[in-house]
Amino acid sequence: MKVTITGIGIISAIGLNVHENFQSLKSKTSGIKENTNFIEKGKLLLGQVQQTNDELEQQLGVNKPISRTSLLGLVAAKEAWAENKPNNLIRTGIISSTSVGGMDKSEHYYSNKLKGKQADISLIVTHDNGNTTEKIASAIGISGYVNTLSTACSSAANAIMLGARLIQQNKLDRVLVGGTDSLTSFTIEGFKSLMIYDEDWVKPFDQNRKGLNLGEGAGFLVLENEKSIQLTKNKALAELVGWSNAADAYHQTASSPDGKGATLAIQQALDQAKLKPAAISYINAHGTGTPNNDLSESVALKNIFKDKIPPFSSTKAYTGHTLAASGAIEAVFSVLALQHNVIFPNLNYTTPIEETQLEPETEFTNKQVDVVLSNSFGFG
Repeated sequence: MKVTITGIGIISAIGLNVHENFQSLKSKTSGIKENTNFIEKGKLLLGQVQQTNDELEQQLGVNKPISRTSLLGLVAAKEAWAENKPNNLIRTGIISSTSVGGMDKSEHYYSNKLKGKQADISLIVTHDNGNTTEKIASAIGISGYVNTLSTACSSAANAIMLGARLIQQNKLDRVLVGGTDSLTSFTIEGFKSLMIYDEDWVKPFDQNRKGLNLGEGAGFLVLENEKSIQLTKNKALAELVGWSNAADAYHQTASSPDGKGATLAIQQALDQAKLKPAAISYINAHGTGTPNNDLSESVALKNIFKDKIPPFSSTKAYTGHTLAASGAIEAVFSVLALQHNVIFPNLNYTTPIEETQLEPETEFTNKQVDVVLSNSFGFG
């Protein structure tokens, strides 16, 4: 059964909607900036959305308590959902994903608790990852199938795949899928403790890469079958033709250096789509900028494409690594690449990785784009 993408929505450090994100990608404008909000001393490079919680709450007209993760998710979900309405003839669901959930509110609660200040117990309700999905589903008006996934940095990609499978298996007709995550001190300190946080600007696929820069944001897509499109009259933006996930069972916080899991996932996605590697026009790579990820992913690309690597780039030097949201944000970028026949540049790249010698695209390029491969990987 055909799975069609009919709506996209996004908020990130480079824009508050689809149009603004695309313009930033075109102009090679990164949203990663020096930030002092999340650490006690010094500065850290972060991709923070340039709207406060108060501004987001006012824009959305929502009631407190609500986490920043939920607020970001609501902005992107509402843009993607657009003019869609409840319809008893359309079996509708939502699959959202997040890593941190309402951690920002939990941090506020425990900070007040430790300082002996009044601690609002209602903030704890927002901590649960499922609370974010419930907030979005309620605001959108989806009351049928409601599900939350949390598989680290592959979360949103898994949400998209599950939504596609439910349509393909004739369980649902229309699904809102995506992910959302906000910056928190807990997350930042966690990645710093792993010694994979770069104090300089992230350099995906560069020999001199040292680690990632974190970001926040949300991305959502509307998936529909033909029956739903006939009723909604939504315009097709792209078709989801193949997908897969895999585990390499290598390490709790690292990808296998032989790229085994990534290779398997890519090959299975191509097989499902009935496509040869040569059919891929552009790869939106996971490309976190960590020594381990970029080597593992570039090895996987060589495993699949041999010496004929399609144009590829990581867009994380624009947004920062948005964790659970990254797969959906980059799926939106992939749809934009297809719509506009463009390839997005890989910022901050100068020197190829010694072991693989792969060179990503470094300029915004106009080129016929028929099929995009979007990679998302996570550890855990």
